[in-house]
Amino acid sequence: MEDQACPRCKTTKYRNPSLKLMVNVCGHTLCESCVDLLFLKGSGSCPECKTPLKRTHFRVQMFEDAMVEKEVDIRKRILRDFNKKEEDFSTLREYNDYLEEIENIVFNLSNNIDILETNKKIEQYKRENREIIMKNKTKLGRTECELQELMELEKQKEEERRLEIVREEMELKKKKIRDKEALIDELMFSEGNAKNIVETFASTIQSAKEKATKTSSAPRATQFSTGIKFGKQGTQGFLPVPKIEEGPLYKYVPIEQEMEGPPAPITHEVISRGYLNHIRAETQSDKAGGFRGTIACLRALQEAMAGLYHNPSQQIEPMSL
Repeated sequence: MEDQACPRCKTTKYRNPSLKLMVNVCGHTLCESCVDLLFLKGSGSCPECKTPLKRTHFRVQMFEDAMVEKEVDIRKRILRDFNKKEEDFSTLREYNDYLEEIENIVFNLSNNIDILETNKKIEQYKRENREIIMKNKTKLGRTECELQELMELEKQKEEERRLEIVREEMELKKKKIRDKEALIDELMFSEGNAKNIVETFASTIQSAKEKATKTSSAPRATQFSTGIKFGKQGTQGFLPVPKIEEGPLYKYVPIEQEMEGPPAPITHEVISRGYLNHIRAETQSDKAGGFRGTIACLRALQEAMAGLYHNPSQQIEPMSL
């Protein structure tokens, strides 16, 4: 944008930092000073394409490419009349064809292709769909009014909050000045110890601050454009937070292994009964890695016993020959 210049007076942003480039429906730019000079009577022609223009239709250029400005302006103007929605069509294919037709019209007008035929097509569409166009414009206007009202309400509430914050800051400054003056008077006219007086004032101010913090900790109700209220008044429509019952957060339950075979020996029996005589003794590196011969032997015995079926209530009778 800084390299662009007015095509008539050749003024650039570098030479004039306050330069404003204006654009009209033809897409050609002029600076604000040239627009005022050329359109003193309210109307005139573009210096480049000689298109008849009006002073009221000039606007500040927002994009670097003037053709983008032209397309944006044409699209806004076309969509004011081509305002049908998807529910106005019986099939999705018809709606897609309608959108494609809009893009073709915008492209033709932006690139000066078949201007007369395109304008005739637009006028024919307006005549055939006058009722639907007016209906959708009314609906769109109502929606815009509602959004505008909500935005104004939010601005008003934001201004009220800002004024309230300013008022609270002023009250706090006044209170600090009063406390300071009271402390000075107490130090000047009191016969007590100055250190005790200062400590008493400091503790009083600290307690007042804590009380004010507790009072202002409650959240204030806030309403956004969606209509949802947050705060004390807005929690009625939400589910309550479940309370955790008092008690330990975790309770350990030992694992009980069901075994069909005879019970396996426990740790001290593994050591006392000589089971470890047939187990490789662990080295220092094994111990560092967490390996213990007792644990390995105990696990092997448990796996061996779990695979056996044992019923101590039944005794095997000797076979008679």
